[in-house]
Amino acid sequence: MKDKTSQLFSTLQCHLQPIGMEVGLFKVEWYNANVGPWFKFDLPKNTICAVIITAPRFFEKAFIPFVKNNFKDLELEKKGFIDKCVASHIEKIAGEFSAYKPLCMYDYQQLPDRRPKVLVQTAAHVSGIACYYQQKDLKPMEEIKTPYGVCIHPDYGGWFSIRSVIVFTELQDESLCYKAPVDCVPTFDLRLELLQKFNYNWKDNLWRDVVTVKERYSPIQKKFFDTLPKNRGSLLTEMLEC
Repeated sequence: MKDKTSQLFSTLQCHLQPIGMEVGLFKVEWYNANVGPWFKFDLPKNTICAVIITAPRFFEKAFIPFVKNNFKDLELEKKGFIDKCVASHIEKIAGEFSAYKPLCMYDYQQLPDRRPKVLVQTAAHVSGIACYYQQKDLKPMEEIKTPYGVCIHPDYGGWFSIRSVIVFTELQDESLCYKAPVDCVPTFDLRLELLQKFNYNWKDNLWRDVVTVKERYSPIQKKFFDTLPKNRGSLLTEMLEC
C-alpha cells in the first residue's frame, strides 16, 4: 500500500470509526471481476475505492445526534432520515480528498434503467470487510427459490448495513493487496440455513445471528427499522422527547 493510500485509509478510519462507520478498501479491478458488464466501472484497474458500512453503534453515536441537530428540516421531508445522516458524513470526509476527484455512490441509488448504481455487497466482499454469501456458495444440488445473497460480518453478523462506495477516480495504487473476507459461515448447512432465513423470513431478523455477534442493534434501533418509513418521523419525535 502506497503512502497516499495508507494516509487515505487512516484518515477515513479516524473520522468515521468514532461514529460507528467502518471502511474497507478495494481496487476497481477486483470489483469489475465480480460484476456483470453493465455494472463495471470504466476506470483504470488500480483505481482505489472505499466501501463504508455502519455498525450497530452508528445509530446512537451518529444518527440520534444528527436528528437532534436537524430535526426541523428532516421533519419537513418525512423520509430519508438515515440516508441524509450517512450522506452528510460521507460527503464531508470525501471533500477532504478533492484532489482525487471522489465519486460518492449510495446503496439506494439507481441508474435510469432502475439497476443499482453500485453493487455494495460485492464491494464489501472484495474489500474484505464482509463475506457475501450467494446461491453459488451452496452444495450443487441445493437451491433457494428466491436466491438473494447477503453479506455477513465476522463481528456483527447481519447487524450492519453497507451504505456507500467512494471511488477516488484520480488515485491509483498497484501495490494494494487483496484481503479475502472472513468466511464466518463456513459450512454448507449453515449457508443454506442463512439464505433460507434471509430469503423467506428476513423480517424476523434471525438470519442476522447466524454467527455469534459482538454487537447488535439496540431495542430503539430495531423499533426504528421495523417502523414504516412514512411513520418514522413520529417515532423520532417520541425518541427526542424521552
